[in-house]
Amino acid sequence: MTEATPVEVETTSPDGSVTGAPRRWLQLEGAALLVGSLVAFSTTHRSWWLVPLVLLLPDVFAAGYLGGNRVGAHLYNMAHATPLPVLLVGFGWWRHNPAVLVLGLVWLSHIGMDRTLGFGLKYSDRFQHTHLGSGGE
Repeated sequence: MTEATPVEVETTSPDGSVTGAPRRWLQLEGAALLVGSLVAFSTTHRSWWLVPLVLLLPDVFAAGYLGGNRVGAHLYNMAHATPLPVLLVGFGWWRHNPAVLVLGLVWLSHIGMDRTLGFGLKYSDRFQHTHLGSGGE
């Protein structure tokens, strides 16, 4: 008789955050987004100094928390979800507008960086409560 191999049990957090292997997959997905958007940026032949200059701009939307947790979470999540920067990338590519394209790519790299580090989309109860845990765990 052989012993059963221990299996990693997925648990769900009572606060709604993703745990276990799905959380690691989301962080890997963030790393892929970060690397992919920077590789795409490299094809634009724009100066790399634009990346650090623009990289933290989405965090300005955290100022929405001055209006309370609900408003802050809504604004923060708008700036930290992929639809808007993807639209910018598509529009910039379609209209041959490198400035818009670069802005969208760096914005996507910011989102990828955040997800890789464990910073997720916010719930409206408190700033630290995200879909990936309590920010950066």
